[in-house]
Amino acid sequence: MGAIRARKETGLLFIDFRWEGKRCREQTNLRDNATNRRKLEKMLQQIESEIKLGRFDYARFFPESKSAENPIFSTSPIKPVGAALNTTTEDGAEQKGPLFSAFIEEWLVESQITWRRSHQVNIRGMIDKYYLPAFGTVGVGNITRADLLKFRSSLAKVAGRNGNVTLSANRINKIMDPLRRIFEEAADRYDFTTPFVRIKPLKVPRSDVQPFTLAEVRQIIDSVRPDFKNYYTVRFFSGMRTGEIDGLKWKYVDFERRVIMVRETIVAGEEDYTKTDSSQRDIAMCGPVLDALENQYRATGTMSEYVFCNLQGLPIDHNNITKRVWYPLLAHLGLEKRRPYQSRHTAATLWLAAGEAPEWIARQMGHANTEMLFKVYSRYVPNLTRRDGSAFERLLLQGQSSLPSQVIDAIKQEVQA
Repeated sequence: MGAIRARKETGLLFIDFRWEGKRCREQTNLRDNATNRRKLEKMLQQIESEIKLGRFDYARFFPESKSAENPIFSTSPIKPVGAALNTTTEDGAEQKGPLFSAFIEEWLVESQITWRRSHQVNIRGMIDKYYLPAFGTVGVGNITRADLLKFRSSLAKVAGRNGNVTLSANRINKIMDPLRRIFEEAADRYDFTTPFVRIKPLKVPRSDVQPFTLAEVRQIIDSVRPDFKNYYTVRFFSGMRTGEIDGLKWKYVDFERRVIMVRETIVAGEEDYTKTDSSQRDIAMCGPVLDALENQYRATGTMSEYVFCNLQGLPIDHNNITKRVWYPLLAHLGLEKRRPYQSRHTAATLWLAAGEAPEWIARQMGHANTEMLFKVYSRYVPNLTRRDGSAFERLLLQGQSSLPSQVIDAIKQEVQA
């Protein structure tokens, strides 16, 4: 596994990887910062994919490198996707295109340069666990719509996670969705009709958020271990995602302006770009968040670049914290077991209950607009009369002189009911 490292004496990044049994290190002129690391990580991912496929051309990636001229690092022969493949299937039928196993590796190399690291890991896992066992030895153009429907049915029998008997409809849809793009690309290249037609996603039950009440939040914060009090205070009152708060660095905390600048996240233990462009935002600190971060700075401000870290100064492992701190605390308090992510939903519902402007809440949450806010939290939007439609009734009563008397009487009775 390669890595992006920085030279202590210059602060410049270099790529460190292995090829043909040799260690390769290529210097760059890029300074060590999150943006440059992301660029080089994408490049490293492509290098490692091409090495795996036997397609790596050293000189193409590092044309000015002296290593490219070394016979030890001579260019490996590039293997075409369809090379050394049978042109007939086991039953003697014509094989359309390369084997699915060969094509999907080519598709992966070409596509993953645009993906986040976490998405690459997710797709790689689905390829190895689901796609290759089902289609790996079949010509990519020989796979039919019936084969895909049969594959989807088989997924419904796979054991799910977290104690679920089977995979959820949502998870099955996420496994099926990349296949649509895979077959569309294969069909264009090898001139056949994609089999992924008229296959609609499974209906997914609407998920319901389970926010905590303000009283429950205070109970949790007052009862949690002292070394996690600041952490959960910020979680509940900032609306930050798990990866955002776990990856928060002190350089993104502006005490003078009282804002948290969300610029990075941690996914699967690695620093990454935020979930979306709109997730890049400045979160206003309320009083409890400001106090919590000031307290936290006295604890970790000089030992780590990360706001919340372990004893080694590294980002905390949220899975470990959830198992060791969060769930035991809920059980101790007699509260329903809920994922820590509900702290984000709690922040949104508390802001709504306080009457904050939806546009402001959406910006705090990192949503591009208010659509998601009203879709997810519609039942938490406050109504001062607690009777939807009553405001419209009052408007009608103000113009009662132009309404028939029987209509006015009916409206009055409804308002008084």
